[in-house]
Amino acid sequence: MALNFFVLLRQRIITKNNDDMKKLLFITMLLVCGLTTAMAQKPAEIKFDKVTHNFGKFSEKEPVVSCTFFFQNVGEQPLVINQAIASCGCTVPEYTKEPVQPGKQGQIKVTYNGTGKALGHFKKSITVRTNGAIELTRLYIEGDMTE
Repeated sequence: MALNFFVLLRQRIITKNNDDMKKLLFITMLLVCGLTTAMAQKPAEIKFDKVTHNFGKFSEKEPVVSCTFFFQNVGEQPLVINQAIASCGCTVPEYTKEPVQPGKQGQIKVTYNGTGKALGHFKKSITVRTNGAIELTRLYIEGDMTE
C-alpha cells in the first residue's frame, strides 16, 4: 500500500506543475510529523500512595467507616477513571470524574457499611479501571468489626 502511494505520488509529481508538487509534499510531511509526535507521547499513568487500608477495630454501633485513596497521574496524557467497582454492595467508592491532568492528583473515597454484617474480620476489594498504561488496579480495605 505504501509502495502504491509513492508510485502515485511520483506520477502526480511528473504530470502536475511544481506548485501542486510542493503542496502534496508539504501535506505528506505534516502528516508524518504529526503521527510521530502523537506516538512519542507517554499515555496517562496512575500511581497510588497506597493500595490497602486497614480500619483496625471498630464497633458495630458505628458500623460506617471511610477512607480516601490518593493517586497521581504520572503520565503525559490526561487520566480518566472509567469505573470503580466494589466487590460487594456494602462498599461504595466515590471517585474523581473529571480527567486528571499530568502531574495532578485525584482521589477515591471508599465507604464501608457494616450494618447487619457479621462481626469479625472483613476484606473487600475495589477494582479501578482507567485509560492509563495500567488499565486495572485493585484497592483493598479491611478491618475488624466488634461488638
